[in-house]
Amino acid sequence: MKKSVYLPHELIIQILLRLPVKSLVRFKCVCKLWFSLISDSCFANSHFELTAATHDRRIMLISTLFHESRSIDFETSLNHFSTSPSLDFLRPHSQSNFHIEMKSSCRGFILLYCSWNFSTSSISLWNPSTGVHKHIPSIVSNLDPDDIFYLYGFGYDESTDDYLVVSMSCDSSSVFLNISSRLNIFSLRANTWKEIEYTGLLNYSQFHYMDDSGYDHGVGFLCNGALHWLASRDDLNVYVIFAFDLVERELLEMSFPDDFDHDFDQEPTDCDLWVFGEFLSLWAMEERTLVNIWIMKEYGVHSSWTKTLVLSIVAIPTRYFYPICYTRNGEIIGTDGGTGLVKYDDKGQLLEHRSYSNDPEGSQVAVYIESLLSLPSNNEQA
Repeated sequence: MKKSVYLPHELIIQILLRLPVKSLVRFKCVCKLWFSLISDSCFANSHFELTAATHDRRIMLISTLFHESRSIDFETSLNHFSTSPSLDFLRPHSQSNFHIEMKSSCRGFILLYCSWNFSTSSISLWNPSTGVHKHIPSIVSNLDPDDIFYLYGFGYDESTDDYLVVSMSCDSSSVFLNISSRLNIFSLRANTWKEIEYTGLLNYSQFHYMDDSGYDHGVGFLCNGALHWLASRDDLNVYVIFAFDLVERELLEMSFPDDFDHDFDQEPTDCDLWVFGEFLSLWAMEERTLVNIWIMKEYGVHSSWTKTLVLSIVAIPTRYFYPICYTRNGEIIGTDGGTGLVKYDDKGQLLEHRSYSNDPEGSQVAVYIESLLSLPSNNEQA
């Protein structure tokens, strides 16, 4: 006689919470009870919080020319990857040639920027774990699109349970890419853009937005509930980090580390921000041989800037390293500026270098967390 094994409902929930998203999506077909449980927003939130707490993140690679996507579990190995849902929903009607950029990610969603015909573009949010996506309506602007360069950011306002897309415009006809005084925020909950005027934005200019490898530095890095960009204060002849607090809707400014050595007359194109060990971090390349990494140990406190690592990049064929994430063991993973990923240990020793594509134009890279979460709107598409 075979005996069926009884598991309490609470234990089943705890087991399911620890499974990957793709398995959970399949398990919706097991029975009506599991379908209802896995589809519940409270379950999705609990699953995301547990995944985020254990730092289970993945790297998304999209080839620039072929639009092929790969998801990599970098905690295991840089060679452990899987394919992701199709990006055909981005393909414009009757258009075969178009360009995709991954601007940023938040809570399992990736902000995608698609452009074609040199003058037409669209913004979409995409959950690569479930395939759910949503198109964001274009910003209505009276400015000449040929004279505008946009800074973007994407984040979450916990106080209102709302996802926000932030956009600022720069005058690309200006030598200094002066930032407009108007900042636009798209609320997913309200499903509309709102324009806010901050005269303080006029103090800043975006000193670079595309490095030698083609990476877009107009993307705001999300840390401590704020989006951060690199900029210059031409009135003070200094480089700064300026931030936009998503909850308080306030502008913040932070100085570079004191030992960041660079002449203001020469734009530091090989440096950027990232998040290292939950800390706001700055990296800068030195003569294509070294990468210096600083972290801000206490957010917003200038004296807490500390140089933590100096990485030698002479063994990388491209002589380029762009840090993008870290593992639970403190290893640093970045791109080589082309089609490859590189891993260093926490002491700065090169561990691994792998190439993922034959695309001559390289790949777009983003770090994300697997998520069952939905956007606060009723017009998502799968």
